[in-house]
Amino acid sequence: MDIGARLKTIRQMKGLSQRELAKRAGVTNSTISMIEKNSVSPSVSSLKKVLSGIPMSLVDFFSLDIEHQKPQKVVYRPEELLDIGSSDVKMRLVGQDFPQRALTFLTETYPPGADSGDDMFTHEGEEAGIIISGQIELTVGEDCYVLNAGDSYYFDCRHPHRFRNPFDEACQLVSATNQTQL
Repeated sequence: MDIGARLKTIRQMKGLSQRELAKRAGVTNSTISMIEKNSVSPSVSSLKKVLSGIPMSLVDFFSLDIEHQKPQKVVYRPEELLDIGSSDVKMRLVGQDFPQRALTFLTETYPPGADSGDDMFTHEGEEAGIIISGQIELTVGEDCYVLNAGDSYYFDCRHPHRFRNPFDEACQLVSATNQTQL
C-alpha cells in the first residue's frame, strides 16, 4: 500500500492543505510533504499523530475505500441543483452531495399565488434570506411582512413561519438555514 499517496488523497478529500494538516497535527510541513512523497516511511506513532490532525484513526485510514471517493465538489452549475420544492414552489438545493451538511442553502421561486403551505412551519435553527426579484409575504409568529427586491430577513425558526406570494409577479429569493432536515 502506498501510504504517501493515500495520505495525500485523504487530506485533499478533507479539503486540507499540507500546511493546515501539519499545524493541526503538531508536525512540520516538511514531514507531511516527505510522507506524501514516500521520502520517509512513518512509524505507526508518527502516522497516528499526523492522522489526529484530520482527525482519523489508523483503522479508518487503512480501511477507507478511497477508490470510490471523489474530491469534494465546490462549484455547482444551475442544472446540478436539486429541486426539493413542492408542485408550485421551486426550491433548489445548493451542494446536494455535501457530506455532513451544516447549512441548507437554497434558491427559491414562488410564482403568483404560491405559498410554503397552509400550515406554519416550526423547527430548530435559524433562517436568513434576500429577495432577488418580485415580492413575498413573510409571516413570523403574529407578524406579517411584505418584502421587496433587495430586502432581507433573518429569524429564529422555532417561531411559526410561512412564505406566500399574493402578488402578480414571481418572487425569487436566496435563503440559508442551519437546519438541514427540510
